[in-house]
Amino acid sequence: MRYRAVRALAGSVVVLGTLSGCGVLSGNSGQVCTDTKKAFEQYITQVRSIPAAEPARWRQPTEQLAGRLDGLAKKADDDDLKKALKGEADKLRAAAAPVGTGDVAQLNTVMKETPATIGKACD
Repeated sequence: MRYRAVRALAGSVVVLGTLSGCGVLSGNSGQVCTDTKKAFEQYITQVRSIPAAEPARWRQPTEQLAGRLDGLAKKADDDDLKKALKGEADKLRAAAAPVGTGDVAQLNTVMKETPATIGKACD
């Protein structure tokens, strides 16, 4: 199950890679989108460094990512981007508790949906 989640996480970063061209947006949205992509890349790196036998250690990085998205939402000038980031932060926070017990199903779902949600807000 963990490896399926890692694949979903890696796929999320690949899809989030399309956000790098969002600098044409007004206000600070381009920078917020770029910072969001970096936050996910750092999260993936952190999670990949955790041994498969220790899924409970995913909880802290997942909660930290949620906090970073909340911070980025507060910085965002665009209301749609702000809403998307806040929504994803809430979903990650909700997925963090089950991840702490080794259940990555909810996190897997969140990570599959996140690129489309944030990507739409960054377009």
